[in-house]
Amino acid sequence: MGRHVRAGGKTLTLLGTPRTFLILRSLGEGTKCQLDLRRDAGFPAQSTLRGHLASLEKAGIVVKQRRDVFPGAFEYDLTDLGCELLTVARGVERWLATAPHGPLELGSDPAKAAIKGLAESWTATVLSALADGPLTLTELDKRIVAVSYPTIERCLQTMHLAEQLEIGPRSSRGTPYAITDWLRHGLAPLAHAARWEHRHRADGAAAVDHLDIADALMLSAPLFDLPGRLSGICQLAVGDPHGSAKDRRLGYIEVRRRELSYGEAYPEIKPDAWASGTVDSWFATVIDTNPDSLKLSGDQDLALAIFERLHKALFASAAREQATVAEPQPQG
Repeated sequence: MGRHVRAGGKTLTLLGTPRTFLILRSLGEGTKCQLDLRRDAGFPAQSTLRGHLASLEKAGIVVKQRRDVFPGAFEYDLTDLGCELLTVARGVERWLATAPHGPLELGSDPAKAAIKGLAESWTATVLSALADGPLTLTELDKRIVAVSYPTIERCLQTMHLAEQLEIGPRSSRGTPYAITDWLRHGLAPLAHAARWEHRHRADGAAAVDHLDIADALMLSAPLFDLPGRLSGICQLAVGDPHGSAKDRRLGYIEVRRRELSYGEAYPEIKPDAWASGTVDSWFATVIDTNPDSLKLSGDQDLALAIFERLHKALFASAAREQATVAEPQPQG
């Protein structure tokens, strides 16, 4: 798309490649020889399969070892890294299963289009630009200065084909585009993908920054189920664990009248609660509901209630499913 892919986008694009997922799913069942993998991957040409396996092996996702039974033959296993990537893929599967017009199977062309729409709209910041409400193509072009008009237009076309947009009636302003709640829920697999990249410093992947966190909060805000009693301002900080206080980036979440908003922190903002942590801390808090590594002060109940509801909006159903399904174990 002519610019660096944002955190999580590289992994989503990898999983959007049909044969990559089919190989991961096959190896999630255990050790496989190349013949079995070729069958499970839909009988691609041997050279094509070898190319995919070589790429996954280079990335540390699969490991190849020589079989004792047949000299010269090889078997393949998922590494620990590959098992975690398969878990990310299953999160993508859960999101695709809730598509508006019926489940999409990961590995199919419609699923590939949906993943492409999510990844490209995230990288082009079209997704975050539409977080607060509908905008026309012209309005998006004025708001997104770092991306060209044709790129924004192509991104909208991809999202439209993937049924990720609601298109309003044309007016003098132009045709307004709004993102669906289903696309907002795509933040869950996107977050899992970004954490996988962050944990393993995936080659060529972008680092998670404060703008990623801010955009995720704005996008998820309409999905929150907030009680009427909850109100106040929680100031947030995220920084490098080895950096100084000056390296921290600040913002705030405000809850008022059962609605949530996000803004940049200024001296005149008087928060009721403070929450500070590294990128790892924020992932653990929101995805795993484990805020132990965050530094909290002020009204901690307010802060924890916000994070609990963010988790519930995006990850609660996945957590219930994972509680009943055993994840694959590495074989070698």
